Amino acid sequence: MVYVLLGTGFEEVEAITPLDLMRRAQIEVMTVGVNGKTVYGAHGIGVEADIELGQMDLTDMDMIVLPGGLGGVTSVRASKEAMDALAFAWENDKFVAAICAGPTVLADLGITHGRNATCYPGCEAGMETAQIAENAAFVRDGKLITGTSAGCAVPFGLSLVAALKGQKTADNVAAQFVIR
Repeated sequence: MVYVLLGTGFEEVEAITPLDLMRRAQIEVMTVGVNGKTVYGAHGIGVEADIELGQMDLTDMDMIVLPGGLGGVTSVRASKEAMDALAFAWENDKFVAAICAGPTVLADLGITHGRNATCYPGCEAGMETAQIAENAAFVRDGKLITGTSAGCAVPFGLSLVAALKGQKTADNVAAQFVIR
């Protein structure tokens, strides 16, 4: 199971694009409302989450994904339960993925320390001791996957598919998606 955390003010493209790509790959994914069942993104788009935060089964988790969006990141930081879920995933050798400003939350938890990562340009100061790849759409360092921005949501999403189902599946999804 993959959980995508949706905090109020999340960046819609960074949440929905990877979600869509993973579902195309037949990966079981659920959106998780951090601030309730209906969550509004940074651009006022309302999304009905599949479940609320307290309904996650962390023991059945393969990956947790944190979209960016400053409001969404702030919402997640303000939720002890969301922060605990991210920490649990990392401590239990699950994939932890974040894009845009999201990787700074992982830095708060010590997850990115000394690891290769990327983030939204201008957020580097919040990445502690991570080794930042400035021109990468995404970076995978073991079970840590980080992405740069909304404009990188497709390669980031495909990297999540590759991590869970292999590169061949990611390539097949990319071909269906007609990326040029």
